[in-house]
Amino acid sequence: MEDRQRLEELINELNMYKGQADLLNQQIETLKVSISELAIALETLEELKGKEGVETFVPIGAGSFLITEIKNTDEVIVGLGAGAAVKKKVTDAQESIKQQKEELEGLLNKMMDDLKKITEIIVQKSPEAEELIQQLEGNPE
Repeated sequence: MEDRQRLEELINELNMYKGQADLLNQQIETLKVSISELAIALETLEELKGKEGVETFVPIGAGSFLITEIKNTDEVIVGLGAGAAVKKKVTDAQESIKQQKEELEGLLNKMMDDLKKITEIIVQKSPEAEELIQQLEGNPE
């Protein structure tokens, strides 16, 4: 009975680690999307800096767009979170976006390290569980 109890404990532990790994994977993917959006924003600001009268598309929903002309490329509205936004000079906006991107990249690296550690634990504990399964299949009580 001791082997069966240890097996149940191992399976529960492995399931917990696998759940944590799945959650981290989801969060990592979300972070990657956010980092990508910030990179696109930086690239767009760099391309538009100092240009006047540039045509662009403005989404209006349902896959539809208005064609519009950008009249001011010196300032941009930057989201601060929680629905708040502020007008900034393009260079200040770029600096803020770079900082956000760097913070998210740091968080992404930490999450990737955590995922690696959890994966290593799963790899270490799985053989013990498999061995117990084989013992119990060979010696049913």
